[in-house]
Amino acid sequence: MALRIFVTGPAGVGKTTLVERIAREADRWGYIVGGMTTREVRRGGRRVGFKITALDTGEEGTLASLRGISHLLGVPFGKYVVHVDEIERVAVPAIKRALVEADLVIIDEIGPMEYKSDGFSKAVGEVLKSEKPLLAVVHRRFVNRFRPLGEVHTLSFENRNGEFVIILDEIMKELKGVRG
Repeated sequence: MALRIFVTGPAGVGKTTLVERIAREADRWGYIVGGMTTREVRRGGRRVGFKITALDTGEEGTLASLRGISHLLGVPFGKYVVHVDEIERVAVPAIKRALVEADLVIIDEIGPMEYKSDGFSKAVGEVLKSEKPLLAVVHRRFVNRFRPLGEVHTLSFENRNGEFVIILDEIMKELKGVRG
């Protein structure tokens, strides 16, 4: 069975930072890393949305923005509007390319906003059926759905550096083909 590592934890604990550090380290060792990450967009100290970035091309899109004038352009989600078209323009192709080209697939994050896109949920399903190693950030609401499919690591401020070392070690063993 392919390696599946799911990272979860409270907002701001460093989940995206951890997967980005793992991606840089794998890249440094010559492995191809693909997929996508999600980051907050802040203005004036206030979160105003989220952006998605393809790891292979650096292409960016808007995952969600505060409701307002753009509310007609997406799917309402609490105080945000989810831009399904942007998920399908940036995230879905990045995940599909990673399935073909990458040694390690990263999906940050698998959550309720991203699942507003049928294409995203199908792409996640394709990765889970593949033999590619996966490192994914999973929203707390979805942890129990993914727990049976791999290892779940819950980050805290106290353990995040230790978890980075543990996860990096597991991924590098898998990529080097020496996992037991």
